[in-house]
Amino acid sequence: MEDVLTEMPPPSRFSKEDLNNFTPPSPPLPSPFLLFSSLNKPLRSSLLIIALSCPSLSVLNYVATKTLIGTLILPEIPLSGNSIEPSLRDKSCNIYTLNDADKSVILVSVRYSVSAERSHAVAKLLISEQIIPEKVLILDSVQSRNFRGKLSPDETFAFKLETSSERKGHSDGSSSSPLLKGLDYFPSGSMVDGLAAALLSRCQMRNIKGTLCVSWPEFGGSGVPMVKSILKEILPSLEVRMNSDGEDEYFKLGQIKDNPFASELYT
Repeated sequence: MEDVLTEMPPPSRFSKEDLNNFTPPSPPLPSPFLLFSSLNKPLRSSLLIIALSCPSLSVLNYVATKTLIGTLILPEIPLSGNSIEPSLRDKSCNIYTLNDADKSVILVSVRYSVSAERSHAVAKLLISEQIIPEKVLILDSVQSRNFRGKLSPDETFAFKLETSSERKGHSDGSSSSPLLKGLDYFPSGSMVDGLAAALLSRCQMRNIKGTLCVSWPEFGGSGVPMVKSILKEILPSLEVRMNSDGEDEYFKLGQIKDNPFASELYT
């Protein structure tokens, strides 16, 4: 006679998928939100610059004439460990105004990874009824797994993607000039996804002149001067005060942000 206490139980009549149906779903994550120090009316700017790549984050961190006005809170990103003064090592998404005599410019530095599922929610906040730009520049890096072709760490280059309104503005004979001059378009067959793609799609949906600049290398000293020169062409009066300590912080950032084993920015 079998001992019901010691014998192996019979196989379940349910498959693992059926059993998972009885598991209660995870509670939804709280929505991200914007937090401003003082905002009585929507922010309107001639140019909105959003930095996602490590080189662009490093350059924006050392822009001298910027003023912190707000931040984007993503509830699943812990704020513990962030410094009082903004730092490259913080996990934050800070919003600045740039004191430029010729243009009203807003800078956004996204210093944490945003999952694919949350990219559109973040994009809707950065380009929304509260932040209304005439033009948008998104700075990101070329992802080797999404690029059709070989990439060498010794190479330095950048490509661009534009919304239809941006391309039409400088191709129909009007006086409008392209935001990024001298850059080739992103090669056919290559792909951009994650937050950068969500932001460019948001510009397309709202008929905003948007440009995405993707640069290579993703990490490395040569990426910073190239991004800096691109920004200087757009904003000649831009003052970037970067020293050797700033370069050291950049290399540390390259080890922390977008680690291929931990990042969810391009899932």
